[in-house]
Amino acid sequence: MKKLALHWKILIGMFLGLIFGFIMLQVGGRAFTEDWIKPIGSIFVKLLKLIAIPLILASLIKGISDLKDISKFKNIGIRTIGIYIVTTVIAISIGLALVNIMQPGDGVSEETIAKLTETYSENSSVKAKIAEASKQKDSGPLQFLEDMVPDNAFSALSDNRLMLQVIFFAIFLGISLLLIGEKRAAPLKSFFDSLNDVVLKMVDLIMLTAPVAVFALLANVVVSSDDPDILFALLKYAGVVVLGLILMIVIYCIFVATFTKKNPLWFLKEISPAQLLAFSTSSSAATLPVTMERVEEHIGVDKEVSSFVLPVGATINMDGTSLYQAVAAVFIFQALGLDLTFSDQITIVLTALLASIGSAAVPGAGMVMLVIVLESVGLPPELLPIGLALIFAVDRPLDMCRTVVNVTGDATVSMMVAKSVGKLGEPKVKNWDDHYEEVK
Repeated sequence: MKKLALHWKILIGMFLGLIFGFIMLQVGGRAFTEDWIKPIGSIFVKLLKLIAIPLILASLIKGISDLKDISKFKNIGIRTIGIYIVTTVIAISIGLALVNIMQPGDGVSEETIAKLTETYSENSSVKAKIAEASKQKDSGPLQFLEDMVPDNAFSALSDNRLMLQVIFFAIFLGISLLLIGEKRAAPLKSFFDSLNDVVLKMVDLIMLTAPVAVFALLANVVVSSDDPDILFALLKYAGVVVLGLILMIVIYCIFVATFTKKNPLWFLKEISPAQLLAFSTSSSAATLPVTMERVEEHIGVDKEVSSFVLPVGATINMDGTSLYQAVAAVFIFQALGLDLTFSDQITIVLTALLASIGSAAVPGAGMVMLVIVLESVGLPPELLPIGLALIFAVDRPLDMCRTVVNVTGDATVSMMVAKSVGKLGEPKVKNWDDHYEEVK
């Protein structure tokens, strides 16, 4: 009998999680779900985050130290950043086009605005995001460069939010390893090669629990969802965001077919476990180990490329989030009856692009970016809490959707860069039990 593919198992887990969550809502089982079901999903996400930093460190150092020609790394870096900027601009442009054509904000009644304002404008999470955005806005123009360089490597390695610092340290160490000569570098290189293999095996083991974990994560999302009436009032806005995200996936498929000459449906099938985990966790950082495993082993991207492109992408490539910024900013102005000029919309493109570079790859980071975007186009400070309150109710489900696009974009760009430097080969799938017979 043929084994059920992992993505089907995860889909079944998600479906059962949704059903279980709705049943718990009807029977008043929210406390039971939060006490007994939610921890299973939380442990799974913690395990993925646990191995994210060691995987970035090991794979990036291995990838760079395997390079025979250091100029290849420069080519990979320039192409990666260039393609990420292009895809982000495309995403923002799609969002602006859709929100201007469909105008979801015009259909929001004053009663709905009043209800949303009353419910969310004093929300502690909303206030925290406004404060965080103000802190980022007040920083200097080169602050993001300064933030990339750690003053303590061990401190950077202990915090998942400092992924850019880990990438900087890994690149610095990898290049230095190249420059001391192959003989002297051999012991340390051997250590990181072994560490990389161990961490990838940990990914395989963690993924055995993925179907159960996404069941728990989705069940918790359902029982902790907001007032259905409010969600319905924001359906048109959410629909515009989701339509834009679907169009972005279509564009990725066109890129895959055009630049890499691979079948887009095959690409989506191979990357689907990472997409489903991105949807369940709302975190590019938590999904990163799985994305790297799928791209390297199931798609055939060489580690020299994936080890740089994917960690950088998880940090600075926020196509789905940037598209959401564009739609949300214009929607808020439409709903509040305020005008946006063409130059304001160009400002949204530039601000969303720059904000995405410094955005953390964690749930809710998009809301902080949105505050920066809204302030850049002159939304009065007193209306800022109201603006965020308008979209806060549907932020989590949309965060789940846009994280899928972020992860798919990372995988697409890694394929394009790999193809351009001749590093896109055949898949070499490894299973968790490949060496089990030797040790059982």
